[in-house]
Amino acid sequence: MNVLLVFAHPDPRSLNGALRDVAVAELQAQGHTVQVSDLHAMGWKAVVDHADFPDLKPEDRLVPVLASRDGYAASRLTADVLAEQEKLRWADMLILQFPLWWFTMPAILKGWVDRVFAYGFAYGVGEHSDRRWGDRYGEGVFQGKRAMVITTAGGWAPHYGPRGINGPIDDLLFPIHHGILYYPGYAVLPPFVLYQADRLDAAGFEREAERLRECLRTLEQTAPIPYRQQNGGDYRIPSMELRESLGGGATGFALHLREGVKA
Repeated sequence: MNVLLVFAHPDPRSLNGALRDVAVAELQAQGHTVQVSDLHAMGWKAVVDHADFPDLKPEDRLVPVLASRDGYAASRLTADVLAEQEKLRWADMLILQFPLWWFTMPAILKGWVDRVFAYGFAYGVGEHSDRRWGDRYGEGVFQGKRAMVITTAGGWAPHYGPRGINGPIDDLLFPIHHGILYYPGYAVLPPFVLYQADRLDAAGFEREAERLRECLRTLEQTAPIPYRQQNGGDYRIPSMELRESLGGGATGFALHLREGVKA
């Protein structure tokens, strides 16, 4: 496979930097071709502004969704964005790697998504009618490709368990898994999460490194998170509400998992 790893940590000597090196080495050992987008090393610009759209005049009002649409259609986005879009077209597998900061991804990685996932490229595609509501949530330009998250958290695993004070890790990652990756069509694999990141000694790192290697050895066989497909009949169109007969008593994010299928 062609694998793109998008890395978001300011220090290559960090735990995340070491895990990235383990991941790249293991992926290459398995015969995969790997590209790394190290956002801090690249000096990635995270904020969407007028400079992202060369055809906008300084006096023009910036409406990001419209500017994104028009810029993408005309191939008039900035060179850094176009280069990342080309990597995504090339990649069969996308890995987002980051430390969990304030319950989500670092701002630089969110800025990568904001700028690279342009209208017409990652969203705003497909027919909108009374039969389907665009190519999204299981469909779209990345359908047939895989994606996963590698992340580290300072808290203990029970802190992120079903009754943990921080909330379940699956819920915290739902906006990334479902909203950023599944939305444009990726099959999203269960995440690799390393807990108690600030308390890891050398022996603990070796255990976690081997656990990561084992995870990466089965990328092509691992079953993705069983999210419901938007246009598969489970949701009413255009309200996009799950049909009353479905859900099996689940609430919240769990409603959007197919019954009887293990994640």
